[in-house]
Amino acid sequence: MAKTGPVGVAIIGAGNISKQYLDNLTTFPDLLVLVVADLFEEAAAARAAEYGIAISGGVDVALNHPDVEIVVNLTIPAAHVEVATAAVRAGKHVWTEKPFSLDRKSGLGLLKEAQAAGVRLGCAPDTFLGAGLQTARRLIDAGEIGTPLTALTMFQSPGPESWHPNPAFLFQEGAGPLFDMAPYYLTALIQTFGPIAKVAAVGSTAFPTRTIGSGPKAGEVFDVEVPTHVSALALFESGASSHSVFSFESPKARMGFVEITGTEGTLSLPDPNNFDGDIMLCKRGEDDWGTVQARGPANGRGMGVLDMARSIRADVPHRAPGELAYHVLDAMVSIAESVDSGEFVSVDSTAPQSPALPVDWNPTKATL
Repeated sequence: MAKTGPVGVAIIGAGNISKQYLDNLTTFPDLLVLVVADLFEEAAAARAAEYGIAISGGVDVALNHPDVEIVVNLTIPAAHVEVATAAVRAGKHVWTEKPFSLDRKSGLGLLKEAQAAGVRLGCAPDTFLGAGLQTARRLIDAGEIGTPLTALTMFQSPGPESWHPNPAFLFQEGAGPLFDMAPYYLTALIQTFGPIAKVAAVGSTAFPTRTIGSGPKAGEVFDVEVPTHVSALALFESGASSHSVFSFESPKARMGFVEITGTEGTLSLPDPNNFDGDIMLCKRGEDDWGTVQARGPANGRGMGVLDMARSIRADVPHRAPGELAYHVLDAMVSIAESVDSGEFVSVDSTAPQSPALPVDWNPTKATL
């Protein structure tokens, strides 16, 4: 007999981002957060106490709890696959923070394990479920810009070392502006155009080292291991194309720039790293932008976990599946390979576009 009622959740990873998730997950009546776990059990206990969650401890406490159905994996990126695999083997569905994995082999292995175990995988970003990008999606689906043809996206900043207290990991393999920020932009593009067929890219590294600018480690110098500027072209299976810039090299910060151009107009989308924001629309033959107010929920991180939970109960596909996250990863690895080879690289994976959320989808309403 199928389960009913709220879906039991365990958090694994009690770091900074767990607070953003717990602020929301503990207010969604269709979810019940039962456990906070961490390798450092004292951190788990402190976070659990902060939110009135009775059970905390090591990873096994979360994996062995009989009422936990979804494990929310908020560990460091290098541990994502290991923790997710352990949860899958324990019979749990898994939601993972980005990136899904750091390489194709481990990502594919995780997908196959979950399929064999009959459990679901989900992955951030879930920002595309927020009111801003969902409103843009509905405008595109309604034909407001005709057939979508091209896109331009831009993330440019001086780099996180000026404000982050421990930024070295953001300049190591598996990070950089590509792996750190591209998931937001590529996910938004895939939701607009469908899966990516091939990519081409160039990259550069302006400085071999960076200096920490704030916090207790201020003044420390660390090595840069990855390109800090990547310019990428993507050709989608639909025939559409995009040009994206991901950079930690620009003195002038320009973040969250996404424009989608179609046969009948252009949309300027809100920052894909946010859940809300108005949309600008310029129709063919018009000179000025018009503003379209975002409609729908914008509760923040954890909306994807809730959509997964409700989809489990309804036995329908959830909107941020592992296949989508793996396709984004595959595209990023292909971009990195193109930087190295100077050639187009095929993206062999694929992922379906997710259905739009109903505008009245309400995270704070009990539905289960």
